Amino acid sequence: MISVNGLRKSYGDFEAVRGIDLEVEPGEIFAFLGPNGAGKTTTVEILEGYRERSGGEVTVLGQDPGAADRAWRARVGIVLQECRMEPVLTVRETLELWAGYYPNPRPVDETLKLVGLAHKADDRAGHLSGGQQRRLDVGLALIGDPELLFLDEPTTGFDPAARRQFWDVIANLRDLGKTVFLTTHYMEEAQALADRVAVIAKGRIVAVGTPDDLGGRAEEEATVRFRLPADMPPAELPADVGAAAVEQNGQLVLRDGDVVRLLNSLTGWALERGVELDGLEVTRPTLEEVYLRLVGEEGRA
Repeated sequence: MISVNGLRKSYGDFEAVRGIDLEVEPGEIFAFLGPNGAGKTTTVEILEGYRERSGGEVTVLGQDPGAADRAWRARVGIVLQECRMEPVLTVRETLELWAGYYPNPRPVDETLKLVGLAHKADDRAGHLSGGQQRRLDVGLALIGDPELLFLDEPTTGFDPAARRQFWDVIANLRDLGKTVFLTTHYMEEAQALADRVAVIAKGRIVAVGTPDDLGGRAEEEATVRFRLPADMPPAELPADVGAAAVEQNGQLVLRDGDVVRLLNSLTGWALERGVELDGLEVTRPTLEEVYLRLVGEEGRA
């Protein structure tokens, strides 16, 4: 669906995008992450056909987006960070208006159901809540029945409950066979939705992978945390566990690459003695922790 080779974009002496390569497969949700100023927006605008590139090769839906015609644009849906609809039109009227711009639009009623706005069809767009407005934005991107959708930070400003509800809308796009190019600042959003993730920093792609293996995340040491009963000293733990345990904030913390062996020793010992391991959990570095490491200090600014 998208193929990028050696993409570059300069503004005078400043090179915003420095020779990046990307491949996006049909039917996947591809998340594009990066700090402000990393070249993320410039890259997306080139893929959408709204900004000229300085160098490299780009094909989107088999064509160069820099020479896109109306037929190509009918195959692409875009949800911008902020959209402003005509407030006096109803939700249905807004979708009917936009449907008229496409040669083979999706039925309005079907689109209303898909984005969860069937019960708001006759409400004026200007009276919708923020979350409902974003659902309408997605409905407008879908009304032309596109093959590829660009979602630019679609849940910015949402409260946690509304964000998770909106994730269902995005996940449903995959079920429809759509390809989604998602930019987001929310690591949990990428973790929940994306088939693959790319991280851009200082104009270069620094990692590509699934949310679980990005940046070698799957191979990193696991961390085991638990609490012993108040009357039991750590010295009573099995020798291999006790040697690795460090006390932090009232918990015992262990880090080990062979987590299966460690847990087998720990839990076998606890079962034999009837000891409760309060708060026992096993974690690996979160996607956010890996992301911050990949982008360096720029991502923390």
